[in-house]
Amino acid sequence: MNVNENIPTQTNKWLSPIAIGLYFAVFKLLLHFTFNSNYGYFRDELYFLACGEHLAWGYPDHSPMVALMAKTSRVLLGDSLFAIRFFPALAGAFKVFLTAVLVREFGGKAFAAFLACLCVLCAPIYLAIDNLLSMNSLEPVFWMLCVYFAVRAVQNPPENSSTEIQNPKSKIPNSSINWLFFGLFAGLGLMNKHSLVFFGFALVAGLLLTQTRKVFLDKYFWLGGVIAFLIFLPNIIWQVQNDFATLELLQNVQKTGKNIVMSPLQFIVSQILGMNPLAFPVWLAGICFFLFNKNGKRFRFLGIAYLVTLALMIYLKAKDYYLAPVYPMLFAGGAVLLEHLLEKIRVLRFVKYAFPALLIALTILIIPTVVPILPIETLINYQEKIGFRPPRSETAQTSPLQQIFGDQLIWQEMLEKTAEVYNSLSEQERAKAGIFASNYGEAGAIDFFGAKYGLPKAISPHQSYFVWGPREYTGEILILLGSKKEDAEKNCESVEERTEVNHPYSDNYEKYKILICRKTKKPLAEIWHSLKHWN
Repeated sequence: MNVNENIPTQTNKWLSPIAIGLYFAVFKLLLHFTFNSNYGYFRDELYFLACGEHLAWGYPDHSPMVALMAKTSRVLLGDSLFAIRFFPALAGAFKVFLTAVLVREFGGKAFAAFLACLCVLCAPIYLAIDNLLSMNSLEPVFWMLCVYFAVRAVQNPPENSSTEIQNPKSKIPNSSINWLFFGLFAGLGLMNKHSLVFFGFALVAGLLLTQTRKVFLDKYFWLGGVIAFLIFLPNIIWQVQNDFATLELLQNVQKTGKNIVMSPLQFIVSQILGMNPLAFPVWLAGICFFLFNKNGKRFRFLGIAYLVTLALMIYLKAKDYYLAPVYPMLFAGGAVLLEHLLEKIRVLRFVKYAFPALLIALTILIIPTVVPILPIETLINYQEKIGFRPPRSETAQTSPLQQIFGDQLIWQEMLEKTAEVYNSLSEQERAKAGIFASNYGEAGAIDFFGAKYGLPKAISPHQSYFVWGPREYTGEILILLGSKKEDAEKNCESVEERTEVNHPYSDNYEKYKILICRKTKKPLAEIWHSLKHWN
């Protein structure tokens, strides 16, 4: 008998999957902390900051958590770009760490953790969204927390509960506790973004279509669902009270053709590009790991969940980045499969060094197009040299810059020219004047920066601004931003054209002449509902 048989293998804790996940998380955090203040405030950020001043259980176009995050950032850290982007950067770092945690759950070791975390770190879509205040930075965290606790639960099914170690302070088996945490994070995820409904449906479908269907016999699985429902209930009540505003808005988007509709092939290609083209073999391997590999068959429900979510997004003509939150689990599973293959096939071991090097090199080439690293003119020249064309997700995008950058640069000109028009009014007119913005970006910019220019708060019929109403303005005198003269004349006694807003990096709908509307034909409060613009 070998005396060493019963001695456990020692592993280097500094190279464990968890340690590697921490290294990558810290690097990603520092990356965003270094570059997240270089340009300006993004259109959506200005809107979410305004929503933070009107905290509610719901909004027509998003769940309530992002408004709470915006408010919390300002209260704790202030109004700077670094402050409002602090939590998104933290969420991005946690997403990388969760990827390493999933690698460990799938049976991976150091190389698998390194490869999976590197793929998440190098994904252009994550580099972009984790640099901005939005619900999109938090979304992958909630999706992957749901995956983590589902994986923990199915690895210790309820029929083993008689022999399972239990929480000393509870009579609930540890495997079942995982479903309670699943429900907690599913509910919080829904309060962050409604799209978790589709991923939740896909996970349930995956569980039902595999041997893991036994979890439906566990009462704690259903209790987890109740927890998710109760957390989400305030938003449901808000939707009922507001005539299901989100559904109305989504129907308007579909009817007006606001978003660019992709074919199934285009949608899949966009997934490959958004996750970094060189990383495609890794997440493809992840699908194979879950669906076909003997070591991954315990998690087959995750492979089915991905395919169901992909099919739903294609069918619903969703924007390509709506599927982005799902990929950390594919990177984790794929890295585990590739690690096993490289251990078996010695001749391919050079791939351990060559593939990460190529992935890093491509990312260095791409990163200035998604993270504000270069001065704008340098960026434009750089993009021309590498042949990069700004992606478009909406039909109205015409800027030579990608929208996440262009919409950070256009506000100063608009504010200065709006202040010029406002200050040209008599003192009596200024006392009554309101600023009527055509969209939430313009309104958010006025609300956030306006005090510095001596401007009053804005009103707008767009999205949540419509819900907040016309404030105290009667319509006696309005400065119109983004309105066409012929449309304004339908509601105003007189319309006067003033200076033009025409920033070179703005889309066409942000190029307009500022108008002065004198005396609406009916009091503003009476015509407000007819101005509603949810799209």
